[in-house]
Amino acid sequence: MGSDDIEASSNRPYLIRAIRDWAIDNHLTPQLLVNATISGVEVPSEFVENGQIVLNVSPHAADNLDMGNDFISFSARFQGVSRSVIVPVSAVIAVFGRESRQGMSFEDLPEDIEADEALNDPPARGKPHLKLVD
Repeated sequence: MGSDDIEASSNRPYLIRAIRDWAIDNHLTPQLLVNATISGVEVPSEFVENGQIVLNVSPHAADNLDMGNDFISFSARFQGVSRSVIVPVSAVIAVFGRESRQGMSFEDLPEDIEADEALNDPPARGKPHLKLVD
């Protein structure tokens, strides 16, 4: 069996976890920029702007954080009220340190694929494109 026969899992969840760890190690506040229009995203809708939300995933802000390969879930306070958050990994647009704005962004899902289909069978992706998040 050659390496061409092996279908690797998405590297996105691993990169998200790695950038979060890097931000914490460098005393930065790790944040996720999330496409809130993707099916399966459960965030407080009143904090969504232009279809996106920025979530603080620092140890002090995110309780019971579970960063799995398919979903990221945690509880966080929004204006003092504890709320449950669930984000499919495919909905994460970027992960970065708030103070430095350094991190990694990911390509959006192709527009011609329905979000539900993409969650169940994500399209094959090439190497992630690195760019500075403004």
